[in-house]
Amino acid sequence: MESVLIPAAIGTLIIVLGVINLKGNIDTLHRYHRKRVREEDRLPYGRAVGTGTILVGCSLIVKACFDFASAELKMPLPESVGTIVSAVCLIAGFVIITCAMFRYNKGIF
Repeated sequence: MESVLIPAAIGTLIIVLGVINLKGNIDTLHRYHRKRVREEDRLPYGRAVGTGTILVGCSLIVKACFDFASAELKMPLPESVGTIVSAVCLIAGFVIITCAMFRYNKGIF
């Protein structure tokens, strides 16, 4: 049960940070990223990064849910499906975040 609660709690925290960014508040991001984004691009940048961050958080919650279902049903299939769905969400989230950084920051670093 603990192996399910910790990823779900971390995923929830990441989703909350994503919602904050989604509203255009990019103060939770590193100072480097904040200072390189023009004022008029703060809202679209925050929306893009927030969307990616929410997907990353959802990947942890989805994985936790499928792991819980697998443990309750005593079947490995839900855990495998959860791993695949979680990986797709995680990759999509990081791709969205990376694309937003290249578009609005002109680079990752």
